[in-house]
Amino acid sequence: MNPTLRACLWMIGAIASFTAMAIAGRQVSLSLDTFEIMLYRSLIGIGIVCAAATKSGTWGQIDTRNLRLHGIRNLAHFTGQNLWFFAVATIPLAQVFSLEFTAPIWVLLLSPLLLGERMTRQGAIAATVGFVGILLITRPGSAPPTPGLLAAATCAIFFALSAIFTRKLTRDHSITCILFWLTVMQAVFGLACAGWDLQIALPDPVTAPWLVLIGCAGLLAHFCLTTALSLAPASTVMPIDFARLPVIALVGALFYGESVELALVAGALLIVAGNWLNLRKPRAATS
Repeated sequence: MNPTLRACLWMIGAIASFTAMAIAGRQVSLSLDTFEIMLYRSLIGIGIVCAAATKSGTWGQIDTRNLRLHGIRNLAHFTGQNLWFFAVATIPLAQVFSLEFTAPIWVLLLSPLLLGERMTRQGAIAATVGFVGILLITRPGSAPPTPGLLAAATCAIFFALSAIFTRKLTRDHSITCILFWLTVMQAVFGLACAGWDLQIALPDPVTAPWLVLIGCAGLLAHFCLTTALSLAPASTVMPIDFARLPVIALVGALFYGESVELALVAGALLIVAGNWLNLRKPRAATS
């Protein structure tokens, strides 16, 4: 099979996984708070990563180097994922996914500060277009921003930080090592945050299947995305990911009666355009 076609099929798997995780997150939010969701998701993830390491014989790749950087990266991801689950439970799904797509824009803006990379003219234009899209969706000043909207907008910043620190880690560590410390550290974070009041809700026959889906879908989504990127260039693969927006909007309309406003559509298109611009155009560094 043509590698590009295979990459497209893997991206369909990624879209399905991200969508399934959003639906499952909304379902369990009725019974569990975000910290409890993250605790159980991470525990399931530990089991999956350990099984994969055993099957592939990669236990030897797990080491304790750069634990501080692992901790910073995983704290950023833990914060972003908690905000994401809160947003999924409180605002329309299309809004959540639209604002989540601003993460690459934030990577553009933060990389010069954290990685020493130079901002380029094309990157600056892409960031500006994406920022206008954010303004259209959030419409500051038209009404007090809701906690869910703020959570969705902020989670993208923490996802961007996670991506930047992941880029640093991949220079010296394998995916097995990174995922192991991701799941273990986030399980500890989840236990500490969920159990600070000595009250942690346990899964029941209703929530348990949804939690398993969250744990599996989260890892599967990133595996599908990584595999697709190994088969085709990012400029080919990532635009397919934008299909998540109409898919989740359709899911929200059919299952939750969520309407899609014109401002949301316009803002989402600008955010997608900003990402597309950054992917497609060759850029020369500015002085």
